[in-house]
Amino acid sequence: MLNIMIINGPNLNMLGKREPTIYGSQSFEEYLDILKEKYPDLNLSYFQSNVEGELINVIQETGFICDGIVLNAGAYTHTSLAIADAIRSINCPVVEVHISNVHKREEVRHHSFLSPACRGVILGFGMDSYRLALEALIQINQQRQDNEC
Repeated sequence: MLNIMIINGPNLNMLGKREPTIYGSQSFEEYLDILKEKYPDLNLSYFQSNVEGELINVIQETGFICDGIVLNAGAYTHTSLAIADAIRSINCPVVEVHISNVHKREEVRHHSFLSPACRGVILGFGMDSYRLALEALIQINQQRQDNEC
């Protein structure tokens, strides 16, 4: 069973309420229940914080014991060298996720400090971006196992 940590950053606790034309009307907790039902063979853990340091702490705490991290750092994506450094300091793969296509939004959102530190980036598919990230982490871990054999 793979252990996957999903980490959401600032304002993502407001999913379902915040700008539904961009982010939809479903809370992340509702969507997480769907993911857990769809992937019973995954051990999915979830953490959300509006505080940059708390996100860094969880990345560092889980980055050596889990099989992958799905990270939606919200606006910290575009500002945080500290989160990028935390990602570089761990050994599990991290997939950066965004619900919206950030390249169709304000120019300040076009640059990610995190992307160069992550295994991959998935954006613009709504909440389904998280499922696609899980699929990527499953594949990465399967390839890792195949290479060990």
